[in-house]
Order: sequence, then C-alpha cells, then structure tokens
Amino acid sequence: MLSSFAGGSLFGERRGSAPLEILALHGWGRSHIDFTAALEPLGPSVALDLPGFGASPALTEALGSMDFARAILPVLEEARDGVVLVGHSHGGRVAVCLASLAPEKVRGIVLVAAPVLRRGEPARPSRALRRLKFLRRLHLISDARLEAWRRAHGSTDYRAAQGALRDTLVRVVNESFEDELASLHCPVVLLWGADDTDVPLEIAERAKALIGTHEATPPPVHLEVLAGVGHLVPTQAPEALGEAIRSLVS
Repeated sequence: MLSSFAGGSLFGERRGSAPLEILALHGWGRSHIDFTAALEPLGPSVALDLPGFGASPALTEALGSMDFARAILPVLEEARDGVVLVGHSHGGRVAVCLASLAPEKVRGIVLVAAPVLRRGEPARPSRALRRLKFLRRLHLISDARLEAWRRAHGSTDYRAAQGALRDTLVRVVNESFEDELASLHCPVVLLWGADDTDVPLEIAERAKALIGTHEATPPPVHLEVLAGVGHLVPTQAPEALGEAIRSLVS
C-alpha cells in the first residue's frame, strides 16, 4: 500500500514501523516497485517514488540531483540513528547528494549501478541537432520537425520524457559528484552488474578510489561485481542487493 511523505509531495511504500532504517531510491524511469523483493526480509524501510515518477506528482520545473535530494530530506526525520541509503542508477546520484546535505542522518550507502561520475566531457548536442535548433530560432522549421528529429535520434529515456522531466534528464546526465564522493564519511557498498552497459564498471572503480578521500579516516568501501547481471540489479539480483543492505544495517 502506498504512503505519502513530505506533506504529500512524495509517495512510496513503507515496510515496518518507525524509526526508519532503510531509504531506497529508484533509477530513472522506474519506481519503488523495483525494491519489493530486496527489501521484503529487511527492517523498517521506505522505497520512494522520486519526484516526477511513479505515484509522486509530475515535475513542474527542471531539477538537478541536489534538488531531488532536498525534496526527499524531510523523510530522513523518521530516522533515529541514521538510515542506510540505497540508490539505484539515478537514485544513486540523489543518495550521494542526500548524504552531503545531511551526513548526520546517513549511516551507510549502497550505490547500485549509479552514474555518480561523468564519462568523459559533458555531452554536447550533435551538429545536426545544433543546426536544427538554429533553423528553429529563425522560424525556418517547426517545433514538430525538431521534436520528430529528437524522437528519432534521442536515447530511449529522452524519447520517453516530456516537458520538465526531459529538461531534468538533460541536466542530470551531465552531473558529476567528485567532491561529494570524496566527502562521504560513512561505509559504502558499490553493487554492480558485470554486464552493465548503461553505467560501466569503470565508473564504480573510479568512485571507489574517490570515496572518503577528504576525510582524515576514510570509511570502508566495498565493491561487489555480479556476474551475469546487467543494469537492473534490484530486479535481476534482489538477493544480492538485500545482502548488501543488510551488511550496513546490522
């Protein structure tokens, strides 16, 4: 059954009673349902629908990952001794931001196939797209023509998104969290599928080397790679995800 959070601005599934021990944040285009199997045997948890996804209200403006984290911050008030944050894919970006906003509320983080570091330089629109945008500004082509090109050539996530959600996607794919990772003070588990082509293993390896490096005593960091698993770790390997969470809760 869905519950409301943050004054009705967020929805998600609650398991168990307060105080909150685990807060799970899903990936782009997904919902709280991804965590059902992994969280079933664990302690009190909340799996949220991020703003703009699932049952949570649609976005009215473009957000960055830090904006997502600020929207979720009130949920942490349910924790007594800190929560374990679980962030899959885009939810991992939000989890890192949340830990930087409220480090005293976070006792551990499980980053699951999370694009917390950028791959190379920020993505730049293709020459063809830049040309079409220029022609549109001159009123030589219509919005429909530009949209048709985007639907034909954009990523699956880009084609599926509309309005503020599409603008949000363009914004978050170019984010990178070197400073936030280096400032993490809590234990971190990095859980990755060996066959992940969306967020390759080199991102996890780079993140592992960065985590806690700004701290006098860096926290423990563990990288686990799952053979035969792709990007959707929460649904493809829920038992492994559950064990990773349990290692930080206990």
